[in-house]
Amino acid sequence: MCDGEAIVRLKLSEWASVAEIVGAAAVIISLVYVGDQVSDNTSAIRSAAANDASVAMQSWYLEMGSNREASDLWFNAMTSPEPLPTHDEFQFMMMMHAVLLGMQNSYLLSQEGTIDAEFREGITTAIVAVKDLPGMMRYWRQRRDFFHSGFTEYIDGLLAREAIETLDMYKRPNLPPDDQAEREP
Repeated sequence: MCDGEAIVRLKLSEWASVAEIVGAAAVIISLVYVGDQVSDNTSAIRSAAANDASVAMQSWYLEMGSNREASDLWFNAMTSPEPLPTHDEFQFMMMMHAVLLGMQNSYLLSQEGTIDAEFREGITTAIVAVKDLPGMMRYWRQRRDFFHSGFTEYIDGLLAREAIETLDMYKRPNLPPDDQAEREP
C-alpha cells in the first residue's frame, strides 16, 4: 500500500469518527428537545383538564344561580325530608348526578396526577356543606353505586367529615317546600 492510500484511509476513518460524534450529539439534542416538548405538552394537558373541570362546575353553578325554576327545584329537593313529586324528584336526581359526575371527573384526574389534590378539594368540598341535607342523603343513598368505587369511598369520607358551617341559605324553617318559596320576597 502506498503512503497516499494510508493517508486517504486515515482521513476517511477520522471523518467517520467525527460523523459518529456529530450524529450522537444530534441524537442527544433531539432527545432533549423532544423531552422539553413532552413536558410542555403535559403542562398544557394539565392546564386544559383543570380548566375543563372548573368550567363544568361553573356551568352547573351558573345554571342554578340564573335559572329560578331550576334553583327552586334543587333547593326544595335538597331541604325536603320527603321526595318531591315524581318528575321534580327525577329532575333533582339528574341535577345532582350532573354535578357529582363533574366532581368524579376532578377526583379521577387528581388520582392520575393530571390535576392536583388541592384543586380537587376546592371543587368537592361543597359536598361537606350539604352533606346533612335530606336531599343529599336521599340522592347518595339511591345513586352511590353509579360511580367509580374510588370516588364513592372519597365521597363517603367527605360525608363523614364534620359539617362546614355554611351560609344560612341551606337552613329553612319547618315549612313544606312550596310554602317556603311563597314566603321569600
